Amino acid sequence: MEYMTEPVKHTPGHILCCDCGVPISPNPANICVACLRSKVDISQGIPKQVFISFCKQCQRYFQPPATWVQCALESRDLLALCLKKIKAPLSKVRLVDASFVWTEPHSKRLKVKLTIQKEVMNGAILQQVFVVDYVVQPQMCGDCHRVEAKDFWKAVVQVRQKTLHKKTFYYLEQLILKYGMHQNTLRIKEIHDGLDFYYSSKQHAQKMVEFLQCTVPTRYKASQRLISQDIHSNTYNYKSTFSVEIVPICKDNVVCLSPKLAQSLGNMNQICVCIRVTSVIHLIDPNTLQVADIDGNTFWSHPFNSLCHPKQLEEFIVMECSVVRDIKRSAGAGMISKKHTLGEVWVQKTSEMNTDKQYFCRTHLGHLLNPGDLVLGFDLVNCNLNDEHVNKMKSDRVPDVVLIKKSYDRSKRQRRRNWKLKELARDRENVDTDDERQYQDFLEDLEEDEAIRKNVNIYRDSAIPVESDTDDEGAPRVSLAEMLEDLHISQDATGERNSLGSLCLLNWAQNGTSEAVSL
Repeated sequence: MEYMTEPVKHTPGHILCCDCGVPISPNPANICVACLRSKVDISQGIPKQVFISFCKQCQRYFQPPATWVQCALESRDLLALCLKKIKAPLSKVRLVDASFVWTEPHSKRLKVKLTIQKEVMNGAILQQVFVVDYVVQPQMCGDCHRVEAKDFWKAVVQVRQKTLHKKTFYYLEQLILKYGMHQNTLRIKEIHDGLDFYYSSKQHAQKMVEFLQCTVPTRYKASQRLISQDIHSNTYNYKSTFSVEIVPICKDNVVCLSPKLAQSLGNMNQICVCIRVTSVIHLIDPNTLQVADIDGNTFWSHPFNSLCHPKQLEEFIVMECSVVRDIKRSAGAGMISKKHTLGEVWVQKTSEMNTDKQYFCRTHLGHLLNPGDLVLGFDLVNCNLNDEHVNKMKSDRVPDVVLIKKSYDRSKRQRRRNWKLKELARDRENVDTDDERQYQDFLEDLEEDEAIRKNVNIYRDSAIPVESDTDDEGAPRVSLAEMLEDLHISQDATGERNSLGSLCLLNWAQNGTSEAVSL
C-alpha cells in the first residue's frame, strides 16, 4: 500500500543578531538593520546644508562656474541644479531617488529628500533616506550689475527724426511700452531730436531695430568700434551703433509729392495731407479723397518734405459748406476714402473778421464741418513755400487753403479727459517748453483717430470722475470700453506673475458696473 506524502516546504532559517540578539534573516554581515545603521552612516561626507545663489532681478539661479539659469520651483531643472552642487560626494554612493520636500515659497529654503544605497560589511547593501537643506542666498548676476550701473553698454540704437513735432515719437513710445521692447534696455536717453537706447548685447539692439522697421517707416546704418582684443584667444570686444532715421513726416503735415510719385499712386494731386503715420505714411488728397500708402523704401526713393511748420496752423471760421456728391475720377485713379466726405467750403480767418476776405477750398472734412465751426488749416497763398516740387507746379494747381482738422476748446477737452498713458523711464536733457503742447496734440489725435488707438494701451484715470461718452460740443472722446484698468502686475517670491494682478479690460455698462476680462 503506497502512502502519498506531501512535499516539505523549506522556510529560510533565522539567526540571531550578533550585537543585540534579535532574530533576523541571514545576511552577509549577520547584523540587524538597526545595529548596522548605528555602526555605519553611508551619508557621511554628503553635506546636509548647501548654499545656492539666486538673483532677484532676473529670477535666475547660479550654476558654477559662470552660468545663470532660469528654473521654476520644484522643476526638474532646479532639481538637477541642486544635485550638481553635491555631485562629488554623491559619486561615492548609489542615488536611488531624489525629490523636493515642500517649503514656503518665501522661506528661502529648498529641501531635497535623497534615497541612497551603499555596500557595507561583507557585501551587505544598506539604504538610507535623508534631507539636504539648500539655503537660497541673494546675489546679483553680472547682467543685472550692468543694468544697475547704467554706464556699461555694448550696443546703442540712436533713433532720430528731423521734424519739429514729436507726434511720431509719442506714438512709437506707446508701441514700445505695449510690446515690452524696453525691458532689455540699460538706459534710455532723450535728446532734442530723438532717443538713444543702450543695450548690454548686440542681439538686443538688433531686435529693437527690427521692431522699429515693422512699426514706423525707417532706414538705418550700422557701425562698430573695436574696444579691446586678445590675440592669444582670438577674441574681440566691439561696441555697436545703429543709427535709425524715421521719415521726416508727421500726422497733419501738408506735403507736395513729386510728379513721378503722384502718377505712380494713381494720378493723385501733388498736394496731399498726411492723416497718420504707422508702418507706412497714409496720405489723402483733399480735392478728390484719394488715399495712398507710402512705405519707407518708396519714400527714400522719392523723398518729399512738409510744406508748413505746425506753428503756422491758423484758425478759420466756416462761412459756407456744401457736400460734393459727384466726384469726377480720372483714368487710373486709386482708392477713395470711405471715412471722409468731400466738401466745398468758404472760410475766413478769425484774425481777419473785420474784413471781407474769404477763401474757397475743397476739404476732406465735409462730414465734420458746419457753418460757424472753427477749423485749423494752412494758408498757402500768403505763405512762403520753399519747395522744389511746388515751385514747378502751376499756380492753379496749388490750393489757397488746406484745412487740417476741426478745432475744439482745448481746455475743456483736457478737463474732461478721464484717461492717461504710461511713459518710458528715460533721462531727459534740454527739455523744450513746447513739449507739453505737442503732447496734448498727440492726446487729441488719439481721441480723433480710432485706428491709432487700437495700437495704444489707454488706462482709465481714477482721479477723473466717469462721465457720459457724449459731448455737448461733439468733440471726439475715448470710450470707456477702450480703456484698461491701471493695475500693477505683482510677483511673488517664486518670480511667477500673480494672475490676480493681470491687466483687465473693463466693459462699463450704463449702470456703472464693470466686468473684468483677463487678457
